[in-house]
Amino acid sequence: MSDLILHRCNAMISKEEREVFVNNALKQADLLCKRKNVRLTPLRRQVLGLVWQNQKPAGAYLILDQLQKQQERRAAPPTVYRALEFLIEQGLIHKISSLNAFIACTQPDTVHVPQFFICKACGNALELNSPMISETILNRAQEMQFEIEEQVVEVSGQCTHCHCHLPQREEQPTL
Repeated sequence: MSDLILHRCNAMISKEEREVFVNNALKQADLLCKRKNVRLTPLRRQVLGLVWQNQKPAGAYLILDQLQKQQERRAAPPTVYRALEFLIEQGLIHKISSLNAFIACTQPDTVHVPQFFICKACGNALELNSPMISETILNRAQEMQFEIEEQVVEVSGQCTHCHCHLPQREEQPTL
């Protein structure tokens, strides 16, 4: 089994199938929060649903805009940021620092340090959960007596779809 988890597998499914997918993810989040004895409030649940529904990593203001379209009352940015912070703390979403965006966690029931492949062409992100990468970083930091505050591995490039379907740039000759 590969440790590569295709995060946005729901990008190529119908709207109905995506709804089922998102609802299953929300039910799993309900169970995880219940098990941890933390409250997944209606607002937090709604924000999590929006993160799952987005087919690409979503910024806080996009989520805020989508939330305001769903609600009768206007939500304030701090409200969304607090909900996102809670969801990160519970392992339900991840922040992709280089994009300043959020993506739903594909393995919320497993404590892990994710790594991401980010397509510069289409903006999709693939979550990689490789304990070997995390352990290597931790071991090297220990050898170098470096205290890690946060481990973020984000690799940018082109996904298979974009690599195969977009015109390739010719390499520039080196002088």
